[in-house]
Amino acid sequence: MFRVQSNENGKSYRLAVFGLSLLSAAALAVTIWVMVDFLREQEIVDELIRKLPSDAREPAKVLAGELKWQFRLTILVMLNLVVTGFAMVLLWRAYRSSQESLRDIKAMADDILGSMDQAVITTDVRGNVTSINQRGLELLSPPRDCIGRPLSELSSDVPLAEFREDWMVERSVAMTRDFHTTINGAERTLRAFCQTLSDLENHEIGNVLQLRDVTARVLIEDRMRRMERYMGLGSLAAGLHHEIKNPLAALSLHVQLLDEHLEERDRDEEARQMIGVIKAEVTRIGGVLESFRDFASLGQLNLTSVDVEELLRRQTELLLPRAAQQGIQIELSCDGKELKTVWADAGRLEQVLLNLLLNAMEAMPGGGKLGISATVLDGAARIDIADSGRGIPQDLRDKVFDPYFTTKSDGTGLGLAFCDKIMREHQGGLEFQSSSHGTTFHLTLPLGRRDALAKQ
Repeated sequence: MFRVQSNENGKSYRLAVFGLSLLSAAALAVTIWVMVDFLREQEIVDELIRKLPSDAREPAKVLAGELKWQFRLTILVMLNLVVTGFAMVLLWRAYRSSQESLRDIKAMADDILGSMDQAVITTDVRGNVTSINQRGLELLSPPRDCIGRPLSELSSDVPLAEFREDWMVERSVAMTRDFHTTINGAERTLRAFCQTLSDLENHEIGNVLQLRDVTARVLIEDRMRRMERYMGLGSLAAGLHHEIKNPLAALSLHVQLLDEHLEERDRDEEARQMIGVIKAEVTRIGGVLESFRDFASLGQLNLTSVDVEELLRRQTELLLPRAAQQGIQIELSCDGKELKTVWADAGRLEQVLLNLLLNAMEAMPGGGKLGISATVLDGAARIDIADSGRGIPQDLRDKVFDPYFTTKSDGTGLGLAFCDKIMREHQGGLEFQSSSHGTTFHLTLPLGRRDALAKQ
């Protein structure tokens, strides 16, 4: 599959066989010509023997015997040439058969590689590309004449040459590397593998690189990590709420009593400020505890038939004045009559949409475009909220849904965590894609599954 005989070697072999065949045919023709001459000479000698005197016939007979031996040797040479000719024919047929078998094996290998869902790229020892399958062409979109060119020229987004050089130092089969690229307008994650390519004598002749699209796997792994964090934080939140609520209630009561006690006396401004600070902090801690409780509780969904288009229009109208102040253009598009059959908790879904829309507007302080679209995709309702901001930095993307993680000075860091939790309670999902041109959040909701959701 990787060691294909070159056309030059095949042509040289065919020319050699053809040349030997011509030489054998020429030798056979010359031998037949010689045999004809021998027959004519024997006839002449026999005629001379009959005309010679009896005492001179004996030497002539010896000469005739030598001519017969030469004739027999010529027959032997001719037989050898005939056998050689048959051998050449058999050799040529064997060569043709081996070539056909090689073509069949190569075609089968090409079909197998072409049907694989991962890119397979081979290189020589210098790092030049020697082959690439169809999936590799789809994922990397290399130049048309990429065979024989350096590995670094396959793609500007996926530095395979660097990965190969690092692998040549470590030479570990377990070594992998993930690359983020854009394919058909969508961000994809490609995982690269590398190994040595050897010939039949186990001599290293290059490398085999594999690329797999692990976008879905990465999303699932990220979702699993989020669920594990949520489960741990949920238990912690419930415990903290229980342990702090009672002491906090007692503290709030005693602060109120202290305030009333000091109210009966003339207290100075400093004491009034300190009491106010204590009350504000107690109230803030109470709010944090309530957010802990909301995060830890599962809650019961109040499922109704939700008109997604109407819900989005209502949210859009609510934000139009603020969008006009910021110079943000809102575009709303809905496609799919089945969107009216979505069963969801309208209040919680509004909470998710409002949170995401406000975040999108905050990402465009200097104005921009806010796109809102809804459609039916793969048996589920999908809502996309896209902004034209600067996007989420690469090093922060895996922390976006972490509770209490925020880049805002006045934020609690629970907004997106609550949104993700609410979508999971609906057996839906919340994902996002981000680049330097903006961020898009994707919400998915199941269609026509009221009974299944009600059993939660």
